[in-house]
Amino acid sequence: MASGVKPRVKVPKKAAAGESVTLKTLISHKMESGQRKDSDGNAIPRSIINRFTCEFNGESVIDVTMEPAISTNPYFEFEAMVPEAGEFKFTWYDDDGSVYEETKAIAIG
Repeated sequence: MASGVKPRVKVPKKAAAGESVTLKTLISHKMESGQRKDSDGNAIPRSIINRFTCEFNGESVIDVTMEPAISTNPYFEFEAMVPEAGEFKFTWYDDDGSVYEETKAIAIG
């Protein structure tokens, strides 16, 4: 697991049924491409977030595949329809096998 990785998400606390809401995500991650060498000349292993998904009540909202050229601390902002009260689940997948998750509930009101 990469050190210092911290996922953050911003989801409105409530929305009207059928309303489209803006979701914002950021994950603090160094994103090592595997192309650099350390001071001893050894290759630094690749460690990037290679996939990001978001689900609402178990249904896929977004599924993004990322490549080595992605910047550090990737940020996503996107819209999602909220048909009912529920929970958004955000998941980031790292090359080293680590999985980072964050969940946020949204109410109808």
